[in-house]
Amino acid sequence: MAMTTDSPQATLIGTLWPARSAPALRWGLLMLLGSLFLAVCAQVYVPLQPVPITMQTFGVLLLGMVFGARLGAATVALYLLEGAAGLPVFAGMTGGLPVLFGPTGGYLFGFIIAAWLVGSLAERGWDRGVLTTALAMLFGNIVLYVPGLIWLANLFGAQVAIAHGLAPFILGDVLKIALAAGLLPSAWWLTRRML
Repeated sequence: MAMTTDSPQATLIGTLWPARSAPALRWGLLMLLGSLFLAVCAQVYVPLQPVPITMQTFGVLLLGMVFGARLGAATVALYLLEGAAGLPVFAGMTGGLPVLFGPTGGYLFGFIIAAWLVGSLAERGWDRGVLTTALAMLFGNIVLYVPGLIWLANLFGAQVAIAHGLAPFILGDVLKIALAAGLLPSAWWLTRRML
């Protein structure tokens, strides 16, 4: 059964590029393109210590919303595997296990959970309206901060985790949420007009 743009289970990518044939090839291509998108987002950063401000969180949450839970989480997992293998996909064109298990490690692993969560919400139609998109992105941010802050607190203490791993990011996250809340409902509106 084909999904329409009005089906709440439809993801934006599923509506624009339905899986009619060769679903494994489609998934592989989307995962590769999505991981490349995340690598580019990681290079847009402000080099704070111990955790830089990047567009990675925006990319992770946007991919989750556009791809849906399973494909979004799988794409983020591929991105982390690429980084673990040493490809320069993390902020500052870095890669390798030291980065994955360094100060940003908790956030990086939290990306998978966040992509799955916002993807699940998108599959329930939360990516169609400004308010619901903003709420989904807020929930996704909270979910990725939890392992990130726990990891950082374990390395440097709770005060450092809050002062350097949360506080500097709040304004940027609000702006990223506002950007997504404008982009996704607009993309759905354009998709409905095209189809």
